[in-house]
Amino acid sequence: MLTKRQNVIETMKGGNPDRFVNQYEAFQIVFHPYLASNPMPEPGGPEVVNLWGITSSWPAGFPGAFPVHTPDKIVIKDITHWKDYVKKPKATYSDAEWEAFQKQVEEIDRNEYFVLPFVAPGIFEMTHYLGEIQNTLMNFFEEPEAMKDLIKYLTEWEVELAEDICKHIKPDGVFHHDDWGSQRSTFISPEMFEEFILPAYKDIYGCYKENGADLIVHHSDSYAATLVPYMIDMGISIWQGVMTTNDIPALIKKYGGQITFMGGIDSAKIDYEGWTREVIAREVKRACDENGKYYFIPSASQGLAMSTFPGVYEATSEEIDKYSKIYFAEHK
Repeated sequence: MLTKRQNVIETMKGGNPDRFVNQYEAFQIVFHPYLASNPMPEPGGPEVVNLWGITSSWPAGFPGAFPVHTPDKIVIKDITHWKDYVKKPKATYSDAEWEAFQKQVEEIDRNEYFVLPFVAPGIFEMTHYLGEIQNTLMNFFEEPEAMKDLIKYLTEWEVELAEDICKHIKPDGVFHHDDWGSQRSTFISPEMFEEFILPAYKDIYGCYKENGADLIVHHSDSYAATLVPYMIDMGISIWQGVMTTNDIPALIKKYGGQITFMGGIDSAKIDYEGWTREVIAREVKRACDENGKYYFIPSASQGLAMSTFPGVYEATSEEIDKYSKIYFAEHK
């Protein structure tokens, strides 16, 4: 029987996996001093202001935190003067600040697991967290040079953070968030994505790869099928969060071997109040039957090993394990 890590590798290369990779089972998502020091809201808790000055809240029953953009809480009031509003926090930390995180990483069996530091939000999200989504999308058109300068500033900070992470824990890759679309479309056109966002991630993911952290897992639970060529170009190994609106079988047929798709089970279809195991089992079977055992990892689209409603993540993992035995017995 392959280790969890080996099974991921066989799945990604179209080799000989002996079962479905089960959601996040092979990934040890780890924190780092920046993430631990950056305030985050708790589900149902009060609003929180983080190190960038962004105010966020996490309403009860929602899958994650969201920025609060009442006029008084938007950080960037005028994109042409963004330098007056945006002040980056430190990205490097002392050996003493890293010590507790290093000890946690040392206890992880790397024969079994990939060590992946968690980084969120990503570059695109940071632009609209700081500036509000409608304003930001207009700024891509109306003030492109200011947007490029802001993105360059954010990218330089992220590269500095990546270098510090790689220096202290030598991860196997990174688990990185950045939502690039709604369920039906990308937020910006592929051409605009190539111009503004692709260069940033070539620098960020290139830094991880230069430091031996080769497994790039990128979360975007959205429609982003038209961005897959750019994902490959920037070095993404696994697109996590891929929703059914993307025609995953067609993507696997076209891009399998260059990138692996993790998702196929839309969280909204299984993770709700009053959820049932029957619905989860049905969605798991459909996803596995439609997408097959190569270049695909069945998973809920949510961007961590968790669920909004208690028990959903665990039940999904159990149903994947059950159906994996049936599927692999039939597809030897």
